[in-house]
Amino acid sequence: MTLTAKHPTLDKVNLPSDLRKLNEDELISLSHELREFLISSVSKSGGHLSAGLGAIELTIALHYVFETPNDKLIWDVGHQAYPHKILTGRKDSISTIRQKDGIAPFVTRAESEYDAFGVGHSSTSISAALGMAIAAAINDDEKRTVAIIGDGGITGGMAFEALNHAGALDANVLVILNDNDMSISPNVGAMKNYLAKILSGKFYTTVKKGSKKVMSNMPSVWELARRTEEHVKGMIIPGTLFEEMGFNYIGPIDGHDLPTLIQTLSNLKDLQGPQFLHVVTQKGKGYLPAEADPIAYHGVSTFDPQREELPKKAPSSPTYTDVFGQWLCDIANDNKKVVGITPAMREGSGLVQFEQEHPDRYFDVGIAEQHAVTLAAGMACEGLRPVVAIYSTFLQRGYDQLIHDVALQNLPVLFAIDRAGLVGPDGPTHAGSYDFSYLRCLPNMVIMAPADENECRQMLTTGIHYTGPVAVRYPRGKGPGVTINNTLECIEIGQALKVLEGQDIALLAFGSTVTAAVEVAKELNATVINMRFVKPLDGNIIKDVASTHETLFTLEDNVVKGGAGSAINEFINESSIDVRVVNIGLPDRNLEHGSREELLEEAGLDVVGIKSTIIQYLK
Repeated sequence: MTLTAKHPTLDKVNLPSDLRKLNEDELISLSHELREFLISSVSKSGGHLSAGLGAIELTIALHYVFETPNDKLIWDVGHQAYPHKILTGRKDSISTIRQKDGIAPFVTRAESEYDAFGVGHSSTSISAALGMAIAAAINDDEKRTVAIIGDGGITGGMAFEALNHAGALDANVLVILNDNDMSISPNVGAMKNYLAKILSGKFYTTVKKGSKKVMSNMPSVWELARRTEEHVKGMIIPGTLFEEMGFNYIGPIDGHDLPTLIQTLSNLKDLQGPQFLHVVTQKGKGYLPAEADPIAYHGVSTFDPQREELPKKAPSSPTYTDVFGQWLCDIANDNKKVVGITPAMREGSGLVQFEQEHPDRYFDVGIAEQHAVTLAAGMACEGLRPVVAIYSTFLQRGYDQLIHDVALQNLPVLFAIDRAGLVGPDGPTHAGSYDFSYLRCLPNMVIMAPADENECRQMLTTGIHYTGPVAVRYPRGKGPGVTINNTLECIEIGQALKVLEGQDIALLAFGSTVTAAVEVAKELNATVINMRFVKPLDGNIIKDVASTHETLFTLEDNVVKGGAGSAINEFINESSIDVRVVNIGLPDRNLEHGSREELLEEAGLDVVGIKSTIIQYLK
């Protein structure tokens, strides 16, 4: 694609009201210009690209047909919402996306009246849309609600819970499945579009409803007609499942055929009851490199759009994710009972190599965190050693299963928790700020936080050999860059390490804060303890430093409320130890998006911030 700086149609569109003034030819021009604008913008700022490229025509059609912001569009997930942001007053600021004080990476209610519901985690749109549709009916409001679910969101159990409920109600809700995992071949696309137009028209739905009323008094004939209709639809349209759930299913249609989209949506807009539109799109549409490798272009750093490939990363020290991925392959070679589980995060959690080497022991469950946790519990019951590779923020979605199915039964499931603490550009929806707090209150749980890459490997090895539930949580990106010992060594459960010996004050640091604690301690002549375990705590080392130091400062990249520092406070109180304790960690508020370094600075968890807090307290 040759990019130009000219966007005459897009320049005229600042809000959806401007878009609705365009004719069909201008709308098609707008789709080309919007696609080009998105590529150019994301190439400079970085961010999510291929999902948005696939949703260009759908976004234009939705804002053209529906009276947004009065009508509500609920996006699921926010990866596909960049075009929506551009068309709803944020065109000039899209270059700041995911940057400190710039616009948010996902849809957020605080940012725009066009953002009807905040997203970050997937599979939530249908539930939210149904709630809004019910509210509209109670309020006697004719506004329409539309859930646009895609990028695997339909694989989440919550989506099917909502579909099951919506189909039993008469709420006016439209669910659009943006299916970007399959394609429509040219020879059948026209027929599918034609059927969609017919089946979404008033004539078809009126006849359908009328025939049901007439034939309801003739059970045998009605049953034959119903089965015949389902049989025909089952052959032509893969919508029998959604029809059975109570939806009027339309599709699949070509999600890049703008005139068909507009006509179909216009028909559906006036229909009563739950409607389901199946739209097939191509992820990365219109940009050949993204079409060829939509996964690589899902989330990108800055790149040159004129080149056919993303810039190659220079060789560097491994990230924590890399360390975990290599360890899992090594431990699986050593122990045939080890299995790996991920909720649709193969690349992000570092499981690509494991899948290649051990395909029979690799399980991607889709965006279904609850199922992932209980699946692991079932495996553990039968003697396997399951490793659940999951982001901290996504483990929150499987919390009941973590409590009820794993911790309560004391099953040996190892949780490799990536993206712990502040994650940076993805913002508060993806921050792993709460795992110390929600994990340490669970009986039977062992919680470890490595200070470096080698310690991470040791802790994972320790966890796989433990006889109960274990969590090893580590941050996004790289550690301090220590040399990694490739053996499979364990460490003693509940044992902390003294890193530096100082006077008067001691810094009890957890996980990634150890590196900063050492820098601060060198300037303040403080003792540093690498606590390593949030649960169980090393009571002996706490008593030791409490008896020889005036003040203990706890450091963690978790919220202070209920976190690791709170565990120290509880131990000090239970042991009747007379020492001052000050907790330093994440504040009791959401930190927005920015680089991880910027957010650590804002939270006062960088070297300067920690030192300042300690000096201020001592004064």
